[in-house]
Amino acid sequence: MKIDAHQHFWQLARGDYAWLTPDLKVLYRDFMPDDLAPYLSQRGIDGTILVQAAPTVAETEFMLDIADQTPFVLGVVGWVDFEAPSAADDIARLAQNPKLIGLRPMIQDIADDDWMLRDDLTPAFEAMIKANLTFDALVLPRHLSRLRQLLSRHPKLRTVIDHGAKPEIANGAFEGWANDVACLANETSAYCKLSGLLTEAGDNWTPSDVAPYVEHLLNSFGYQRLVWGSDWPVLTIAGGYGTWIDLASSFIPNEREREAIFGSNAVEVYKIPSR
Repeated sequence: MKIDAHQHFWQLARGDYAWLTPDLKVLYRDFMPDDLAPYLSQRGIDGTILVQAAPTVAETEFMLDIADQTPFVLGVVGWVDFEAPSAADDIARLAQNPKLIGLRPMIQDIADDDWMLRDDLTPAFEAMIKANLTFDALVLPRHLSRLRQLLSRHPKLRTVIDHGAKPEIANGAFEGWANDVACLANETSAYCKLSGLLTEAGDNWTPSDVAPYVEHLLNSFGYQRLVWGSDWPVLTIAGGYGTWIDLASSFIPNEREREAIFGSNAVEVYKIPSR
């Protein structure tokens, strides 16, 4: 299978996408399955992972409804309030739907950089482990050392880092990010998504701008723990669907490695049932 392991849908009228404002222009409209389907067909993508875009359980239920009606959506990475006293029960309830395969707190937007290390979040992380859900770590470079600590506390927490931890490609920041990525990859079993990098590269990016970051992720995680995703429709700010597939593929000439990164690794980290 060829899988896009990171894409979004949204409907503006739902009203819980605080980050989605008119100044984002091309993103400020509804994006639904019929908008994505042609790209999947053109590029031979067999299925996708639908990832949350709003910090509400209502949006998670909205996405699960889409997944139940959309054959190409293989699973949903949703959201739960990890701080709520009911977090463990909420996770157990939502996990009864087999299409829920992961959860993603929006860590990049939380003011407290140490948030993920709070003791009161332990029941939520333990509930994820019990429910066999994958933790999508939406982190920035400054969070990587904290994520390493978190995974040392919860070594059974199956984890995938979104967007390579969003390196500041447009500013040329590399060394600190690269050191923390290598350390985390070496000390934990986390996977990492090869996604979102064009957006971080800013306007007028070139392949040579992105290349050192992709190569470092490949060197750090190996082809066994990298997972390709489009981050569509956010991707459209920086480039087209096919542009990102072709660029990512160009860094992975080996067919066996490409099949893993573009498919089987997603099946493994998200425990997607065979169809």
